Amino acid sequence: MHDPDDAPDPYVRVRGAREHNLRGVDVDVPRNALAVFTGVSGSGKSSLAFGTVYAEAQRRYFESVAPYARRLIHQVGAPKVGEITGLPPAVSLQQRRTAPTSRSSVGTVTNLSNSLRMLFSRAGAYPPGARRLDSDAFSPNTAAGACPECHGLGRVHRTTEESLVPDPSLSIREGAIAAWPGAWQGKNLRDVLDALGYDVDRPWRELPAEQREWILFTDEQPVVTVHPVRDADRIQRPYQGTYTSARRYVMKTFAESKSATLRAKAERFLTSAPCPVCGGSRLRPEALAVTFGGRTIAELAAVPLVELAARLDATSEAARVLTEDLKSRIAPVVELGLGYLSLDRPTPTLSAGELQRLRLATQLRSGLFGVVYVLDEPSAGLHPADTEALVTVLERLKRAGNSVFVVEHHLDVVRGADWLVDVGPGAGEHGGRVLHSGPVAALAGVAESATARYLFDRSPAPAREVRTPTGWLKTGPVTRHNLRGVSAAFPLGVFTAVTGVSGSGKSTLIGEITGETAGVGRLVSVDQKPIGRTPRSNLATYTGLFDVVRKVFAATGPARERGFGAGRFSFNVAGGRCETCQGEGFVSVELLFLPSTYAPCPDCGGARYNAGTLEVTYRGRNIAQVLDLTVESAAEFFADTPAVARSLATLLDVGLGYLRLGQPATELSGGEAQRIKLASELQRGRRGPTLYLLDEPTTGLHPADVDVLMRQLHGLVDAGNTVIVVEHDMSVVAGADWVIDLGPGGGDEGGRIVAEGPPERVARSAESRTAPYLSRTLSGIR
Repeated sequence: MHDPDDAPDPYVRVRGAREHNLRGVDVDVPRNALAVFTGVSGSGKSSLAFGTVYAEAQRRYFESVAPYARRLIHQVGAPKVGEITGLPPAVSLQQRRTAPTSRSSVGTVTNLSNSLRMLFSRAGAYPPGARRLDSDAFSPNTAAGACPECHGLGRVHRTTEESLVPDPSLSIREGAIAAWPGAWQGKNLRDVLDALGYDVDRPWRELPAEQREWILFTDEQPVVTVHPVRDADRIQRPYQGTYTSARRYVMKTFAESKSATLRAKAERFLTSAPCPVCGGSRLRPEALAVTFGGRTIAELAAVPLVELAARLDATSEAARVLTEDLKSRIAPVVELGLGYLSLDRPTPTLSAGELQRLRLATQLRSGLFGVVYVLDEPSAGLHPADTEALVTVLERLKRAGNSVFVVEHHLDVVRGADWLVDVGPGAGEHGGRVLHSGPVAALAGVAESATARYLFDRSPAPAREVRTPTGWLKTGPVTRHNLRGVSAAFPLGVFTAVTGVSGSGKSTLIGEITGETAGVGRLVSVDQKPIGRTPRSNLATYTGLFDVVRKVFAATGPARERGFGAGRFSFNVAGGRCETCQGEGFVSVELLFLPSTYAPCPDCGGARYNAGTLEVTYRGRNIAQVLDLTVESAAEFFADTPAVARSLATLLDVGLGYLRLGQPATELSGGEAQRIKLASELQRGRRGPTLYLLDEPTTGLHPADVDVLMRQLHGLVDAGNTVIVVEHDMSVVAGADWVIDLGPGGGDEGGRIVAEGPPERVARSAESRTAPYLSRTLSGIR
């Protein structure tokens, strides 16, 4: 007979968590519950949920995996924690910050493409006499299925004479071939052409057609002796020069260059068009000859998922099994408000929130129970109407016998929780403590909590005088994605919010505003793309702050005595950096059958610099110790160094005082990256009226941080600038001067302006799905 005293402990109990800024945290969180972790940005909630709970669950699971297999799996390190008990296996759904490839799509992320390919392989209608194809033959990402002309990309990149030579009145020496590189490399190619006997001083349009064709498009690479024109002050010896045509140079740079800047420059000289062989379908002809319901796999992959599910009518028993499976996989994606997406939609065009919800939909089908799902802001990028569906899905995961731990800022998700863990009270070194762990209502009595102030506030949005536009910026008619001939007018000199459910066309609409648009003076577009792809890029290097700090160190007495210039204090170049770890601060340790692990560099101890560099100090700190300062601490440290203080002040103004100067770009969220870009722009000073475009600037922000950011953005408008934001946070929309609401739905159900005007007018719109939520915010109803 079962002894009730043997019942398992119903709590996950964490003791002595010290990851990042956590201060020996002890906390108990119930299993089989929806538990939400809240706190201001940088308070330590992710360090507790992901860096501690999930990391320890993953470590324990890998302990049960064969050592050889462990080498093949990417693992996080063991968390700094005393003990965790009652911890089930965990599944993590984080906001991915890496850039997905163009071959990745909605279908590949959800595995729905596999099911559709199997349907065509087993139950498709083949032409008479055609052999049956494996499912791989229906994938553009395999050798068996990819169109041989475009290699499964659907588009071909070509060069034309017009793109390579925009001004044919110039001679080659004057730079007619704009696609060629600048500086010495471009001069070398012109000298090689001269040595080959071509007239480089004659206007391009006067050269014979066959010469122009060869110069631009030849695949030949002749080598010739070049005799440079001698300068009076130096001797230049003859050398062997190799010719490379403009097309060859552009294509090679575009395909192989590691520099994003060079790739972007090369792309300007390319024309992109649908592949002439496959028509953009990406597949071989034999795969496109197979149909289901009269449509090819490329045609079905291009329709919204809602429509795809409706078209899956089985014609045989085998087909019925496959179509029912596909419909059941599509259902949770639609439930999460993503039915407007198509299977062939490229992953890079999706927001981080859309990506995470696609992975969440896949988990809904998995049928797992008894696990901990740890989610990172699943409401990111969600309209309030979609957030209600999200809370329903999280409840379903819980009812299936799972524990759901969510790091979240959206107050509606917080209100729907069974248990609340509030971390704070501030960010960085001012946070790292659990202020409350218990039912949501009990947080009301925690005076220190920033979350409590917003969660239980019932006051209406403060009345604010609406600004008067100084002019209007007109765009359109726009026909792109789901926008069909949409024209919009954006008021200048005011704060405008563009709203609508996910997929309604908001980002597409503001994407039409460019520096060339009539009425735009100076344009600053601030997105959430990473500020760097490697740990070598950090907050200090991106903002230019590091250049000034290095000069400060180079100006010290000890540095001058030793002949150290500013370059000595960079960890990216030889000289000052530690050569053992190449300035990385850590080394990879091979452990034979165990996975490789990273350890602090044995020579510099993680400081990244060599001993000689670290001997130079400024006010008692060496360069590594300065990089380890938070923005807030650094602002005090450099208070009397104007160039540094100005940069730090703008970072503080956008609420990033908790970040360390040397914090790697790979550790920053999309919202943090966006605010760093905004701070970099703000520190440049005023340059005349500017139009600021921001795509969901409040993503990943606690309501307290949203207030800080909004003060900055409204300050920009008060200074004579224009701010346009795509936004889902109704507190931001309620404080705007003008609102443009798209919809009413997503995908084909959206793509038009359903309401526009001051927030009070849009809140009264009968057709707008934003209106009821905006009305509640304006009236103070939560």
